Amino acid sequence: MKTPIKIEKVSVVIPIYNEQESLPELMRRTIAACTKLNARYEIVLVDDGSNDNCANILTTAAEIPDSHIIAILLNRNYGQHPAILAGFSYVTGDLIITLDADLQNPPEEIPRLVKVAEEGYDVVGTVRKNRQDNWFRKRTSRIINALIQRTTGKIMGDYGCMLRAYRRGIIDAILHCNERSIFIPILANTFARKIIEIPVMHSERGFGKTKYNFIKLINLMYDLITCLTTTPLRILSIIGAIIGLLGFIFFFILVMLRLFLITNWSIEGVFMLFSILFIFIGAQFVGLGLLGEYIGRIYTDVRARPRYFIQRVVSEKPLSSQQEIR
Repeated sequence: MKTPIKIEKVSVVIPIYNEQESLPELMRRTIAACTKLNARYEIVLVDDGSNDNCANILTTAAEIPDSHIIAILLNRNYGQHPAILAGFSYVTGDLIITLDADLQNPPEEIPRLVKVAEEGYDVVGTVRKNRQDNWFRKRTSRIINALIQRTTGKIMGDYGCMLRAYRRGIIDAILHCNERSIFIPILANTFARKIIEIPVMHSERGFGKTKYNFIKLINLMYDLITCLTTTPLRILSIIGAIIGLLGFIFFFILVMLRLFLITNWSIEGVFMLFSILFIFIGAQFVGLGLLGEYIGRIYTDVRARPRYFIQRVVSEKPLSSQQEIR
């Protein structure tokens, strides 16, 4: 029987964006879940440039004496994963748990993730049971999960669930990466040796509405395709070669029919030739689009701008100058 690996401190990182309605309930339930742990804990709440009253609520909660809450305020909206990275830069625990603010994944699952991580796992992923999202969200999630599995070779059931636990070493490795386009669960899995997934409950969103609309889901899919692999470029080259070969064969057949059989349909095949031309044009546009995505990301990485800028950290602990500008 394996000896459990004792976890001394747990850090919970939660990105917040326009969630003022759910924020009080989120903090109450997360604190209640963490008090059940046999370890010290901290709750790092990152305000990702919210337009509502989230910053004031977080600041007030963090300033309460003996508060376990640390509020990190970003100067504008950077997105979910950069906000989580900002939280990672300030955590002090040896196990870090990420959680969404919409309460669809209950904070009450935190003690179970800690218990599983103590068995020696580097990453504890989760699979949402009985998902309460609409049909469109479920379908797009399946497509994205299948895409990730095919490109990474890591067979995990649900990459979209943010309720996950990471060992400190995994977080340190992530923070040393310089990519601008980043998807934390995938990047963590590349550094982890032992990974496990456990089922967790999933609830309907009680407050507000989802921040992932159709456009953001499309952007997420492009991010995943271009930040994970160069396989689409190779596939495009193969498709282009096949189309070119078929076009040459068809052209050769038309010439042979015209020279030896003199068939009427071979003479009147101008419309078929136009269709082949359109196929080539379409393939070129797809290729240019993919190349543009990769070149755009190269341009972004060359500029090397910070992935986020922490405007203020509210905590009883002193903040070092390095953490302020990270």
